[in-house]
Amino acid sequence: MDVVLELCDTYVFDRIYASLLPLAPANYDVNATTYGAAAASGADSSFAPSGWQWQPASQYFSIQPSEYAYMSSWDRSNIWRQTISLYALTWFFGITIYFFFATLSYLFVFDKNTIHHPKYLKNQISLEIQQTCRSVPIMALLTVPFFLAEVRGHSYMYDSVASAPFTHPAFQLFGGWYNLLQFPLFLLFTDCGIYWIHRALHSKLLYKHLHKPHHKWIMPTPYASHAFHPLDGYAQSVPYHLFPFIFPLQKFAYIALFTFIQIWTVMIHDGEYVANSPIINGAACHTMHHLYFNYNYGQFTTLWDRLGGSYRRPNEELFEKEKKMSAEEWKRQTSEMERMVVEVEGSDDRSYGTEERVKKVQ
Repeated sequence: MDVVLELCDTYVFDRIYASLLPLAPANYDVNATTYGAAAASGADSSFAPSGWQWQPASQYFSIQPSEYAYMSSWDRSNIWRQTISLYALTWFFGITIYFFFATLSYLFVFDKNTIHHPKYLKNQISLEIQQTCRSVPIMALLTVPFFLAEVRGHSYMYDSVASAPFTHPAFQLFGGWYNLLQFPLFLLFTDCGIYWIHRALHSKLLYKHLHKPHHKWIMPTPYASHAFHPLDGYAQSVPYHLFPFIFPLQKFAYIALFTFIQIWTVMIHDGEYVANSPIINGAACHTMHHLYFNYNYGQFTTLWDRLGGSYRRPNEELFEKEKKMSAEEWKRQTSEMERMVVEVEGSDDRSYGTEERVKKVQ
């Protein structure tokens, strides 16, 4: 995250903080023609009255700061500045990535016939977007402590092999191969963590209060991908943020994996049932979860569902275009789903007819 923060500091935040919280004029010479070059190079510490000097976030990618980086009483190392900046970035990029990939999926992947399903809500996409927009700011706030700890050097994030934490058991065991192995290790670790967190969210203690809002979307669209109760969405993201505090993780691998996670979360809600695999927990597996509740809690694979006895193979009809949107298949899904709702939630609005349930949601 320090690479992203450096980039945004250089082009956005330095100027903002210099305007809102400027240094006293006596602390620097705004007329010095060499100010920008000297400050950016770190050649003269007098250009950084707070004592802060620029160090590139990565040897592979860095941008020398302008003079604005040295003109605020809150320099880049200030913990309050970092907290505010990281919150703004997490909120902004969370919403931006959500809309970008969900919209692409809706336009080019999502089967529009889904809107005719008897369990598809009136104005559902609008409701999904509203819930996401309410939740993301809170999820971002809860996520900031992880990002702040990473930026301030309290994780096992590393830039190059030369700077990697070789004393960590993972490097002791795998050596240079770890640069490749970190990817499957990240997926396996987070898949396990999310499975158990997701399953816990289906417990009687937590489901009604936290996870039920996401199960409002019986037939989800890509816009349902982030439409959670904020504590639910945050809880399921914890394994992603916890990983670099337990295992080494290369900085750019971190960015790539987090981008992949956002795309994957959209993909498993897009209703396009491509992966008919006993291993991959794709959209078809996740549709089984939205329809029948007590199955397929995993995120990437079916491994933990199989070990935990919660795996349900997707209906074969989902992979046949003519059958997956047939009235007969929808009727069967609706009948079984409503029986499951009574079992899981008790007497509830979802056991009523679709129109009645829509009115209550509205």
